[in-house]
Amino acid sequence: MKSLLVYLKEYKKESLLGPLFKLLEASFELAVPLVVAAVVDQGIKNDDQRFIITHCLLLVALGVIGLICSVSAQFFAAKAAVGFATGIRKALFSHIQGYSFADSDKMGTATLITRMTGDVNQVQSGVNLVLRIFLRSPFIVFGAMVMAFTVDVRAALIFTVLIPVLAVTVFAILLIGIPLFRKIQAGLDRAMRITRENLTGVRVIRAFRREAEEKTLFQESIDALMNMQVATGRITGLLNPLSMVIVNIAIIILLNTGAGRVADGVLTQGAVIALVNYMSQILVELVKLANLIITMTKSFASGSRIEAVFAINSDRQTEDELPLQPENEEDGEQQGSNVPEYHIQFSDVTFRYADAGEEVLYDINFTASKGDTIGIIGGTGSGKSSLIHLLPRFYEAEKGTIAINGQDIRTLPVKALRNRIGIVMQEAVLFKGTIRNNLLWGKENATDDELWEALRIAQADEFVGNKEGVLDAKVEQEGRNFSGGQRQRLNIARALVRRPEILILDDSASALDYLTEAKLRTAVREACRDTTVLIVSQRASSVMHADKILVLDDGRIVGTGSHQELLNSCQIYQEIYSTQFESSMAQS
Repeated sequence: MKSLLVYLKEYKKESLLGPLFKLLEASFELAVPLVVAAVVDQGIKNDDQRFIITHCLLLVALGVIGLICSVSAQFFAAKAAVGFATGIRKALFSHIQGYSFADSDKMGTATLITRMTGDVNQVQSGVNLVLRIFLRSPFIVFGAMVMAFTVDVRAALIFTVLIPVLAVTVFAILLIGIPLFRKIQAGLDRAMRITRENLTGVRVIRAFRREAEEKTLFQESIDALMNMQVATGRITGLLNPLSMVIVNIAIIILLNTGAGRVADGVLTQGAVIALVNYMSQILVELVKLANLIITMTKSFASGSRIEAVFAINSDRQTEDELPLQPENEEDGEQQGSNVPEYHIQFSDVTFRYADAGEEVLYDINFTASKGDTIGIIGGTGSGKSSLIHLLPRFYEAEKGTIAINGQDIRTLPVKALRNRIGIVMQEAVLFKGTIRNNLLWGKENATDDELWEALRIAQADEFVGNKEGVLDAKVEQEGRNFSGGQRQRLNIARALVRRPEILILDDSASALDYLTEAKLRTAVREACRDTTVLIVSQRASSVMHADKILVLDDGRIVGTGSHQELLNSCQIYQEIYSTQFESSMAQS
């Protein structure tokens, strides 16, 4: 939690003024019992109407001033707490955006969403209450005890027993409740994960008629969460009644003692009323303090979970930590004859996912010259996507080196590296907005001509031209108003807008028919002659025209060469080709 307090730096003034106004309010509140005692002992006893009226007006003034102080404290505390939470959310979002795929895998999407919403809200509530109550409640508790001693020392000794007993009761309950609050947050993560999976996979659930099972699974998670919350509530719910019982017992003892001392003429009736008022103030403030501690306990648990997100730091270096590299490759080439032989080079690359038992890729070696088209083919789970995800450093290779133009990609700033690469993922993702907005992700300042050229190459210009609004046609969330093939072509166009040095197509034409895919392949080859293209596919037809084809099997390259060479030498490629083409020929 300490590391999060840095986000309060911009609200130092509010963080000081909030508690200060609360202390002022508490000071006026401590004076109220003495005024009431004076009204009873002097005004009522002597039937002095003027004294009563003036002191009642004084009580009203104390109340108004206290109200102004309270509202001011609420304002400053709320401003500081909301600003604090806003700063954390911004920092969290920015930090998560810097995660590699491996970093995101460690936490999980559902957990990250919970921590950016529920946990941040909990920390915000904790900061708000701390600024308003953390100083005020102890101040009134000890202030009331001190004021009680000024009224009567013997009667005030009851306060010295009451406060430790209440403190032991409160902290005993909280020590039991703290671990339970952490379990509740973990249960909330599980419920969030199940909810997200159901919402994103609703079509699959319906297709397999798994609604009843998913409802049961969700109900079990919610019931478990509810049971934990009920159990925690039962324990922490004892705070208020136990505090009430202890304080009311103390009030009974106080009244009994005070009555005897009034009868003996040692105390006045007003003094007893003042002592009872101070006792009531202590009761109210201890209840507030108990609730504050409960909220703080939840906030500390949430704060620890937020800190865990910040604690995951990618091994990648930032641009500020790296020496400047020549922006123009031609400049580098002109400075000497040390021109790299290959555009892309993988050397003895091995990779495994975090917490995975075995490597996903073993000793990967291959090269690609500038302008080459490299096909990557293999069965499901052979490591095709894992291989191309290493190039933009979505994941880091465990062993070996990956070089672009002879330079190890680990020495390149991540932003600069990815600006040179255009990648189209397996899952076609569009964002809510317009077609233009989605395409401009590839290049922010792209002209309409550049956008249309990218659409033409991606074979998307025809259906975009028929849309109402054309480039400004609406795109619904996740691109729901487009077909699978249209989404894929728009994703390809988005990658082509920036005219990248390296274009990665990760099974990005799976929803296209063979004719459209062939047109796309031809257009990319003609328009992007200087671009090195990596095509990942399970279709032999998608890679057979590539300059070089890599055949993967169980994380290893088992064949390299042209289509004809692999047909003659690679058994796995022969099986893939014969399965796809012979079956299609038989069907026709």
